Amino acid sequence: MLDALRLMASYNGWMNERLYAAAAQLPETALHQDRGAFFGSLCGTLSHIAAADLIWLHRFARHPALTEWGRSLDGLPSPSSLTEGLADTLQALATLRTRIDGCIAALPDRLVEDDLGLLLEYGNTARRAQAKRFGPLLLHFFNHQTHHRGQATTLLFQAGVDVGVTDLNALIANEA
Repeated sequence: MLDALRLMASYNGWMNERLYAAAAQLPETALHQDRGAFFGSLCGTLSHIAAADLIWLHRFARHPALTEWGRSLDGLPSPSSLTEGLADTLQALATLRTRIDGCIAALPDRLVEDDLGLLLEYGNTARRAQAKRFGPLLLHFFNHQTHHRGQATTLLFQAGVDVGVTDLNALIANEA
């Protein structure tokens, strides 16, 4: 499972680099144009992904195995909602995204398999108490990113920008 989480963390960073490079081809007004997506614009979608990631990362920092890792979140925003604006420009959001992705890349290396079975207690965004196994929460975390990056690539394609290959398979070693 830890190898799979490392792969997903690598995929996250790789895809975000591609996504932000593609988005940088559009004028700022196009990035903020409401395109009828769940979070309105491309920037709204990218901001949602970053906000959700930060909310989860701050929760993950409460895991007993991640106390030291949690210090890497110092200075990062701690959003209170999934729609909280985190930056005024794509460049500022990209800079934040790079820092978030560095924290994500380091996370799996701080864990051992037994850590994945521990309960993580947290309050959801509606402030309801939750206690769930850490491994499945990490799977949700990566799945959520992939889901919304798919929406972002569609918004880019509709705006005339092709992100190119987005498949996780592109990062899996060919052993033929």
